[in-house]
Amino acid sequence: MANDGVAITSTRARFDPWVAQAAYVAFLLLVFVGLSPFETRDPAVLAIGVPTSGAGDLARQICYLAAFAVIVATSFDKRGWNSIALVPLSMVLLLGWCLLSATWAGESGIAFRRAGLEVVIVVSALLSVDTIGADRALKLWRTVLIGILVVNWISILLLPQAIHQAGEADPSLVGDWRGLYFHKNIAGSVCAVSALIFLLDEKRRLLDWALAVAATGFLVMTHSKASLAFLPVALASGVIYRMAWKRDLDRIIVVVALVLLFVLIATLALLHADAIARIFENSNEFTGRAAIWQAEWAYIAAHPLLGSGFGTFSDTGSLSPLYGYFGANTSAWVQNVAHGHNGYLQILVTIGGVGFALAMFALVLKPALAFWPRDEARLAFKSLLFAIFVFILFHNLLESDFLEGDGVQWVAFLLMFAMLRAAP
Repeated sequence: MANDGVAITSTRARFDPWVAQAAYVAFLLLVFVGLSPFETRDPAVLAIGVPTSGAGDLARQICYLAAFAVIVATSFDKRGWNSIALVPLSMVLLLGWCLLSATWAGESGIAFRRAGLEVVIVVSALLSVDTIGADRALKLWRTVLIGILVVNWISILLLPQAIHQAGEADPSLVGDWRGLYFHKNIAGSVCAVSALIFLLDEKRRLLDWALAVAATGFLVMTHSKASLAFLPVALASGVIYRMAWKRDLDRIIVVVALVLLFVLIATLALLHADAIARIFENSNEFTGRAAIWQAEWAYIAAHPLLGSGFGTFSDTGSLSPLYGYFGANTSAWVQNVAHGHNGYLQILVTIGGVGFALAMFALVLKPALAFWPRDEARLAFKSLLFAIFVFILFHNLLESDFLEGDGVQWVAFLLMFAMLRAAP
């Protein structure tokens, strides 16, 4: 029996490194480019908010499953059954709750398909980064983002649909750049993360500065307000992390300063609570987001623990949990919103207070604790990851990124998390 075991071990198939890297790049291209770049926006369809069937078309599902199969195979080839431990228990519990919540969703079939896609995306990101290594994973991701940036700029010159055209359901979008993406906010967030990677690269070269300028310039032309606002915050956070985490005293000073800043902001908010309340009571504030947030809070108050079920918010039309929670004067486009425009509120709406607690532990507290120890050998690398972490935390205040299937910012978060966990 012992000899049989040795024979099995010695004859086990071994994948060449390029196989794992090719699967990882294929995964990145599926997420950050997709199968239908420069997709035409049909004003008639956008105006009525047609619900989708869940995880998307068959070709998309097959492509993700194919990449997933290769990623899992190469991971098991490297780690064996230890690959299972690459998905932390906190993430397993969160994904398990997402799957469980599909049982009480209004459309369980849609919810289960979306939860299944979520599992595939999370496992693909975590295992692929570990298999090829964090440094190599970042380099390949950077290369993909450079390619996207070049294509985006060229598309503005050659393709009219790279710019939001007249006839949009939301007239304010007309003239905003979107490149190969479906919406200018997606293009803007990808540009913001790209700029962070170029600016905080450990070995900044003249090319990196040029790429950062190009990414920032395209971001400005998208008029993506959330990304424009939070990019400098994230960049400053990364720079401060790189400077302060060299010494324990500096690190403590930064934390104390942040606590004092939070107390100051909270105090000012309490002193001006009435004025702030009036702003959020106006459904037209924040380009209509205030109306969405009001409806979300109303739903959360009525369903505080379990929520509506995973994946029941996005692109579900009249099946949306918020359907009927908007005021009579709310415009039609708000009633057909595809996202909650706040990742934290959307988690509460879909997977409830229990899911929210699991999500905050897995997605906020765990990474934050991993950033706390000083690691001089990886300080520059971790400062970049910290900037991405901060950007996505803030971005979720105005957009919904967390647990958004193959959403670009959600996958960027997963890549950051996987690189943070990966051994140097």
